[in-house]
Amino acid sequence: MADGGDAVRGYAQAIFQIAEAEGALEAVEDELFRFAKALESEDRLRDALSDPVLPAERKKAVLAKVLGGRANPHTVSILGFLVEQGRGRELARIIEELARVAAARRNRAVAEVRTAVPLSDEQRERLSAALSKATGKTVELKVLVDPAVIGGVLARVGDQVIDGTVRRRLELARERLGGV
Repeated sequence: MADGGDAVRGYAQAIFQIAEAEGALEAVEDELFRFAKALESEDRLRDALSDPVLPAERKKAVLAKVLGGRANPHTVSILGFLVEQGRGRELARIIEELARVAAARRNRAVAEVRTAVPLSDEQRERLSAALSKATGKTVELKVLVDPAVIGGVLARVGDQVIDGTVRRRLELARERLGGV
């Protein structure tokens, strides 16, 4: 019998193949990634989607209400399928694995980037180039707007974290001044 990791990989690979065949991989991957990050901070949503007592149809109704008409229909279908299969608790892991599968197929690494404000295309290109140089990998950005960042950028590529936030710069300045 396959372990949880094998199931997560299997679902991620199946989603990748479906989204790619439908010509919607980039949009679906991006929307799923943002949805997984939203689950991290939305306890009620995460609890509803992973509640074993709540019927699948009710979970799908929750998804429809949350996503409304804003999400790609393929994204909504994939999330609905996963909750029908009882994979609500594993959504974030499946989606993160999907991002890794898609990046590996494109010979790239995924960089989760948190900023206080949306980035322009030019800023994205410069940041991607800088992270590629810093990590030695071709980097694909997944940008999340996070007001907690205040200013600057927090980037995670695999296990590597590059913290260029205002908060971190202030902490470093405080440490230097404290040592003087």
